[in-house]
Amino acid sequence: MSLVLHAMQRSANCYKVRLLLARLGTPFVLKDVDILRGDTRTPAFLAMNPLGRVPVIQLGDTTVLVESNAILMYLGEGTDFVPQDKVERAVMMQWLFFEQNAHHPSIGEARFWMSLVPGGRELKRDLIDDWMERAEAALSRMETQLAKTPFIAGEHLTLADLALYANTHLAHEADMDLALFPGVRAWVGRIAALPGHVGMDWRPGAIETAGAS
Repeated sequence: MSLVLHAMQRSANCYKVRLLLARLGTPFVLKDVDILRGDTRTPAFLAMNPLGRVPVIQLGDTTVLVESNAILMYLGEGTDFVPQDKVERAVMMQWLFFEQNAHHPSIGEARFWMSLVPGGRELKRDLIDDWMERAEAALSRMETQLAKTPFIAGEHLTLADLALYANTHLAHEADMDLALFPGVRAWVGRIAALPGHVGMDWRPGAIETAGAS
Protein backbone atom coordinates (compact mmCIF):
# COMPACT_ATOMS: atom_id res chain seq x y z
CA MET A 1 0.00 0.00 0.00
CA SER A 2 1.39 3.40 -0.96
CA LEU A 3 1.74 6.00 1.79
CA VAL A 4 1.67 9.73 1.09
CA LEU A 5 2.49 12.25 3.81
CA HIS A 6 1.24 15.81 3.41
CA ALA A 7 3.45 17.89 5.67
CA MET A 8 5.21 21.19 6.32
CA GLN A 9 8.95 20.78 6.79
CA ARG A 10 9.30 23.05 9.83
CA SER A 11 6.19 21.78 11.61
CA ALA A 12 7.04 19.74 14.71
CA ASN A 13 3.80 17.75 14.37
CA CYS A 14 4.88 16.78 10.87
CA TYR A 15 8.48 16.13 11.88
CA LYS A 16 7.54 13.53 14.46
CA VAL A 17 5.73 11.53 11.77
CA ARG A 18 8.75 11.76 9.44
CA LEU A 19 11.00 10.79 12.33
CA LEU A 20 9.02 7.62 13.00
CA LEU A 21 8.80 6.73 9.31
CA ALA A 22 12.57 7.14 9.00
CA ARG A 23 13.26 5.02 12.07
CA LEU A 24 10.95 2.29 10.78
CA GLY A 25 12.43 2.46 7.28
CA THR A 26 8.92 2.83 5.85
CA PRO A 27 8.88 4.16 2.28
CA PHE A 28 6.59 7.11 1.63
CA VAL A 29 6.00 10.02 -0.70
CA LEU A 30 6.28 13.47 0.85
CA LYS A 31 3.98 16.18 -0.44
CA ASP A 32 5.17 19.57 0.74
CA VAL A 33 2.46 21.79 2.21
CA ASP A 34 3.09 25.39 3.24
CA ILE A 35 0.46 26.47 5.75
CA LEU A 36 1.80 30.03 5.69
CA ARG A 37 1.08 30.16 1.95
CA GLY A 38 -2.48 28.89 2.40
CA ASP A 39 -1.91 25.38 1.03
CA THR A 40 -4.11 23.87 3.76
CA ARG A 41 -7.07 26.08 2.82
CA THR A 42 -7.50 24.81 -0.72
CA PRO A 43 -10.63 22.77 -1.58
CA ALA A 44 -8.49 19.71 -2.32
CA PHE A 45 -6.76 19.82 1.06
CA LEU A 46 -9.93 20.61 3.01
CA ALA A 47 -11.56 17.59 1.40
CA MET A 48 -8.90 15.48 3.15
CA ASN A 49 -8.90 17.39 6.45
CA PRO A 50 -11.70 19.91 6.99
CA LEU A 51 -9.73 21.39 9.91
CA GLY A 52 -7.04 22.52 7.46
CA ARG A 53 -4.13 21.11 9.43
CA VAL A 54 -1.05 19.02 8.77
CA PRO A 55 0.10 16.30 8.93
CA VAL A 56 -2.21 14.18 6.82
CA ILE A 57 -1.42 10.72 5.50
CA GLN A 58 -3.11 8.98 2.61
CA LEU A 59 -3.17 5.18 2.55
CA GLY A 60 -3.89 3.94 -0.93
CA ASP A 61 -6.67 5.72 -2.82
CA THR A 62 -9.35 6.24 -0.18
CA THR A 63 -8.12 6.16 3.44
CA VAL A 64 -6.97 9.41 5.05
CA LEU A 65 -5.69 9.81 8.61
CA VAL A 66 -5.22 13.10 10.46
CA GLU A 67 -4.01 14.19 13.93
CA SER A 68 -0.30 13.61 14.41
CA ASN A 69 -0.45 11.28 17.39
CA ALA A 70 -3.20 9.18 15.84
CA ILE A 71 -0.91 8.82 12.81
CA LEU A 72 1.95 7.81 15.11
CA MET A 73 -0.26 5.13 16.67
CA TYR A 74 -1.25 3.77 13.26
CA LEU A 75 2.35 3.60 12.09
CA GLY A 76 3.69 2.33 15.40
CA GLU A 77 1.26 -0.54 15.99
CA GLY A 78 3.09 -3.85 16.10
CA THR A 79 6.52 -2.23 16.50
CA ASP A 80 8.82 -1.77 19.48
CA PHE A 81 7.64 1.84 19.77
CA VAL A 82 4.30 0.70 21.26
CA PRO A 83 4.49 -1.40 24.45
CA GLN A 84 2.54 -4.64 24.48
CA ASP A 85 1.95 -4.53 28.24
CA LYS A 86 -1.38 -2.80 28.92
CA VAL A 87 -0.10 -0.62 31.75
CA GLU A 88 3.04 0.42 29.87
CA ARG A 89 0.92 1.19 26.82
CA ALA A 90 -1.43 3.33 28.93
CA VAL A 91 1.53 5.23 30.40
CA MET A 92 2.76 5.94 26.88
CA MET A 93 -0.72 7.19 25.94
CA GLN A 94 -0.75 9.47 28.99
CA TRP A 95 2.34 11.19 27.66
CA LEU A 96 0.92 11.40 24.14
CA PHE A 97 -2.14 13.17 25.56
CA PHE A 98 0.14 15.40 27.63
CA GLU A 99 2.08 16.31 24.49
CA GLN A 100 -1.03 17.52 22.69
CA ASN A 101 -2.86 19.02 25.67
CA ALA A 102 -0.04 20.77 27.55
CA HIS A 103 3.29 20.59 25.75
CA HIS A 104 2.38 21.54 22.17
CA PRO A 105 -0.10 24.31 23.15
CA SER A 106 2.71 26.05 25.03
CA ILE A 107 6.09 25.29 23.44
CA GLY A 108 4.68 24.42 20.03
CA GLU A 109 2.41 27.45 19.76
CA ALA A 110 5.12 29.78 21.04
CA ARG A 111 7.65 28.38 18.58
CA PHE A 112 5.21 28.66 15.66
CA TRP A 113 4.36 32.30 16.25
CA MET A 114 7.74 33.48 17.50
CA SER A 115 9.95 31.72 14.95
CA LEU A 116 7.92 30.65 11.91
CA VAL A 117 5.27 33.31 11.30
CA PRO A 118 6.71 36.60 10.00
CA GLY A 119 5.85 39.25 12.59
CA GLY A 120 4.21 36.62 14.76
CA ARG A 121 6.02 37.62 17.94
CA GLU A 122 4.50 41.09 17.76
CA LEU A 123 1.07 39.78 16.75
CA LYS A 124 0.93 37.46 19.75
CA ARG A 125 2.89 39.50 22.29
CA ASP A 126 -0.02 39.39 24.75
CA LEU A 127 0.20 35.59 24.88
CA ILE A 128 3.94 35.20 25.33
CA ASP A 129 4.02 35.36 29.13
CA ASP A 130 1.30 32.72 29.36
CA TRP A 131 3.13 30.49 26.86
CA MET A 132 6.34 30.79 28.85
CA GLU A 133 4.64 29.93 32.14
CA ARG A 134 2.92 26.87 30.68
CA ALA A 135 6.04 25.77 28.81
CA GLU A 136 8.06 25.90 32.02
CA ALA A 137 5.41 23.78 33.74
CA ALA A 138 5.46 21.23 30.90
CA LEU A 139 9.25 20.97 30.91
CA SER A 140 9.30 20.71 34.69
CA ARG A 141 6.94 17.76 34.52
CA MET A 142 9.21 16.09 32.00
CA GLU A 143 12.24 16.86 34.15
CA THR A 144 10.63 15.14 37.13
CA GLN A 145 9.83 12.04 35.10
CA LEU A 146 13.24 11.85 33.47
CA ALA A 147 14.87 11.87 36.88
CA LYS A 148 13.22 8.48 37.37
CA THR A 149 13.45 6.82 33.94
CA PRO A 150 15.74 7.20 30.90
CA PHE A 151 12.81 7.65 28.53
CA ILE A 152 9.62 9.58 29.04
CA ALA A 153 7.29 6.58 29.47
CA GLY A 154 9.75 4.26 31.19
CA GLU A 155 12.82 2.21 30.45
CA HIS A 156 12.36 2.00 26.68
CA LEU A 157 11.92 4.38 23.76
CA THR A 158 8.26 4.77 22.73
CA LEU A 159 6.10 6.95 20.52
CA ALA A 160 5.83 9.37 23.45
CA ASP A 161 9.54 10.17 23.20
CA LEU A 162 9.30 10.93 19.49
CA ALA A 163 6.20 13.07 19.98
CA LEU A 164 7.73 15.13 22.76
CA TYR A 165 11.19 15.36 21.20
CA ALA A 166 9.86 17.18 18.14
CA ASN A 167 9.14 20.49 19.87
CA THR A 168 11.41 20.03 22.89
CA HIS A 169 14.65 19.92 20.92
CA LEU A 170 13.66 23.26 19.36
CA ALA A 171 12.52 24.89 22.60
CA HIS A 172 15.10 27.64 22.08
CA GLU A 173 12.98 28.79 19.12
CA ALA A 174 10.27 29.46 21.70
CA ASP A 175 12.69 31.36 23.97
CA MET A 176 12.97 28.42 26.38
CA ASP A 177 16.41 27.53 27.76
CA LEU A 178 16.87 23.80 28.26
CA ALA A 179 19.91 24.49 30.42
CA LEU A 180 17.34 25.04 33.17
CA PHE A 181 16.20 21.44 32.68
CA PRO A 182 19.32 19.25 32.63
CA GLY A 183 17.39 15.98 32.63
CA VAL A 184 15.38 17.07 29.61
CA ARG A 185 18.50 18.29 27.85
CA ALA A 186 20.25 14.96 28.48
CA TRP A 187 17.18 13.10 27.18
CA VAL A 188 17.21 15.22 24.00
CA GLY A 189 20.82 14.17 23.50
CA ARG A 190 19.97 10.50 24.06
CA ILE A 191 17.21 10.59 21.45
CA ALA A 192 19.40 12.32 18.88
CA ALA A 193 22.21 9.79 19.41
CA LEU A 194 20.04 6.72 18.77
CA PRO A 195 20.64 4.74 15.55
CA GLY A 196 18.24 5.72 12.79
CA HIS A 197 17.62 9.21 14.10
CA VAL A 198 17.05 11.98 11.53
CA GLY A 199 16.88 15.72 12.04
CA MET A 200 14.04 18.04 11.13
CA ASP A 201 15.69 18.87 7.79
CA TRP A 202 15.61 15.22 6.67
CA ARG A 203 13.50 14.44 3.62
CA PRO A 204 12.82 11.16 1.80
CA GLY A 205 13.64 10.55 -1.81
CA ALA A 206 10.11 10.92 -3.23
CA ILE A 207 8.85 14.49 -2.86
CA GLU A 208 6.03 16.39 -4.51
CA THR A 209 4.92 19.98 -4.12
CA ALA A 210 1.42 20.85 -3.00
CA GLY A 211 -1.09 20.40 -5.79
CA ALA A 212 1.09 17.98 -7.77
CA SER A 213 -0.52 14.81 -9.03
